Amino acid sequence: METESVRTEDAKAVRTFDATGKENGWLMELCKDKETGVKTESYLTAALPGAFKGYHLHRVRAARYVALKGKMKITTYARVGDKWEKSETILEAGKPQRMFIPKNVATGLENIGREEAWLINYPDPAYDPNLKDEQVEYTEEELLAGVVK
Repeated sequence: METESVRTEDAKAVRTFDATGKENGWLMELCKDKETGVKTESYLTAALPGAFKGYHLHRVRAARYVALKGKMKITTYARVGDKWEKSETILEAGKPQRMFIPKNVATGLENIGREEAWLINYPDPAYDPNLKDEQVEYTEEELLAGVVK
């Protein structure tokens, strides 16, 4: 029986910015797929107090969120007929919950607490950086106007 040795690995962490170029937090890959080491199976997104991240939707993958620290308002826009329907959910670290967001739902994250907020996302399927047009960015104005990209 082969045993693995204890080791550490670098984890990719990047600062994130809102649509105006203002820093709004950071993102860190937590787990890569075992087969290729390319796809991200889970990551942590951190938002600074008062910061907003979004809106974007994924054409291929769903999101599964769990709050680890702080308090985040998750705003989603799902397509119903010829318009986007808005919904809001609060995820808070002290209240264990999981949130599932299917593909093709525009999502925005807002830190509504006083400390940095952390969400873990377990995307399904795993994030694949080779899928170039999989993530689509929106403004709230576009969503309210019914724009589809």
